[in-house]
Amino acid sequence: MTYDEALKEIEIIVKSLEQAEALSMEEYKKQAQRARELLDYCEQQLKTMETEFKQV
Repeated sequence: MTYDEALKEIEIIVKSLEQAEALSMEEYKKQAQRARELLDYCEQQLKTMETEFKQV
């Protein structure tokens, strides 16, 4: 997975959560957890990139 792919998936999750009127608690929890995983991934990618740039 790339950073851009993760961001795109986060956008899709956010839109689905905003539009969902009758989302079950389990589904909401599942999507929120996936979004958290993706955000953690993106944050790690940014930290890695920052470290690499500092080494240049």
